Amino acid sequence: MKTFFIILAVLIVLAFVMIYVQNSRAPTLGHSQGRLKPLSSKPNAVSTQAEDVAKRVAPWPFKADQEKTMAAILATVKGYGGAEVISQEADYLYVVFTTEQMKFHDDAEFYLDADAREVHFRSASRAGYSDRGLNRQRHERLTALYKEAQG
Repeated sequence: MKTFFIILAVLIVLAFVMIYVQNSRAPTLGHSQGRLKPLSSKPNAVSTQAEDVAKRVAPWPFKADQEKTMAAILATVKGYGGAEVISQEADYLYVVFTTEQMKFHDDAEFYLDADAREVHFRSASRAGYSDRGLNRQRHERLTALYKEAQG
């Protein structure tokens, strides 16, 4: 029985170490030819460009122009809270959201498609398998804030 508990304790420690390592490692993100990186097979992410309908969310319409659209996205992210801007270009924004309780990191990207006048979005959890719908809920809340933003 003692051996069982030792093995169980080791497995729990290994699981926490694995989650810590996953949570600490930033992925390589960005866009190419109007496309954000594809999502993994795990159910812990959403994107406006997802092939899997269950992971797809709606893009946002542009505001008056690209500058006003980016300003509205930045205001939206700030209003949501818990985010750090990692990279910003004229047509791209990469932020990391950190959950309050567990300090998990979720990588979110916004790509401004000037031709289609749409904002594409991608949000994925770094650690674990399921996010219990957090990235979809984040998109919904960000969408509501974006609609209210000036532009």
